[in-house]
Amino acid sequence: MSAPSRDHAWADSSPASRPTTRHDWSLEEIEALFALPFNDLLFRAQQVHRAHFDPNAVQVSTLLSIKTGACPEDCKYCPQSGHYNTGLGKEKLLEIEKVVEQARAAKAAGASRFCMGAAWRSPQEKDLRVVTEMVGQVKALGLETCMTLGMVDVDQAKRLAEAGLDYYNHNLDTSPEYYGEIITTRSYADRLDTLANVREAGMKVCSGGILGMGEAPRDRAALLQQLVRLDPHPESVPINMLVKVPGTPMENVEDMDPLEFIRAIAVARILMPKSHVRLSAGREQMDESTQALAFLAGANSIFYGDTLLTTGNPQVERDRALFDKLGLHPEPIASDTRDAHSDDEHTEIALAHAIQRQRDDALFYDATQG
Repeated sequence: MSAPSRDHAWADSSPASRPTTRHDWSLEEIEALFALPFNDLLFRAQQVHRAHFDPNAVQVSTLLSIKTGACPEDCKYCPQSGHYNTGLGKEKLLEIEKVVEQARAAKAAGASRFCMGAAWRSPQEKDLRVVTEMVGQVKALGLETCMTLGMVDVDQAKRLAEAGLDYYNHNLDTSPEYYGEIITTRSYADRLDTLANVREAGMKVCSGGILGMGEAPRDRAALLQQLVRLDPHPESVPINMLVKVPGTPMENVEDMDPLEFIRAIAVARILMPKSHVRLSAGREQMDESTQALAFLAGANSIFYGDTLLTTGNPQVERDRALFDKLGLHPEPIASDTRDAHSDDEHTEIALAHAIQRQRDDALFYDATQG
């Protein structure tokens, strides 16, 4: 892949021309954005995007399941829930050495952030000691670190922050009104409390939702309203398309119109202008045109690799080819995260690196496909 252009015309907009960050969007205002003509909505989203980001840079993360299956929660979309028979076996917490090895491979392949997920309601003390050590060793590689471990209290969040964790992922999933149709073992307030604990500990927030779970359009607007009310906005906002896993109650839900999904990406970009909006789960089912529209609508982050926890993710070479077609390049690792040996990898790191080596080697050890 050739080196990306260094044209920074996108950054020339004056501060006065940049959209104001708001936390007081009404539900009616958000629904009005969803109702805009498609071209007008994407044009407005692209204007907001260019006021804050390089429009051709995409933040690249890799996600590893460090503990799979037997989660006590009853989330109706999740193959890792112990309530459903999805053919996914229970697996122990991965060894630290295996996690670090995968983090090295992810960095070599162009990832700037390494995310680790465990199927827990909340981490136990013995597990927290292990995952904090994982954070420290992955951080030492010069990668941003992110974890999703379920609910965390103030003390747990502070310990993760002290270990060097940059981001904590905890999705709201859907609107408060529709939430009870999806999950009964954890309340909406529980999720908001965890996000507050993460903020109090000084970590960055990664929080978004899942679309296509049978929710009404108003629920999508209400989900985004909840995210917008967080002050500050989540630094990372994953927008997931439901992956219908056999054995879960959601396996036969009607497919969501891809253009409605793109509308949600665009509205999220307008509402949270400084956040990275991540095109997340469900991307494997999207054709290139849909993904291209998502980037045009303001998505500027993806999960990259062969497996997304327990559901499929586009293979490495497909991502590389799509980036080539669209003229995209990976966003560089933040200067305060790179180690002394990573200067040459700055913006020039591309998805082409280590592709051939990964043809025959799985990027993940224990993330069983659903």
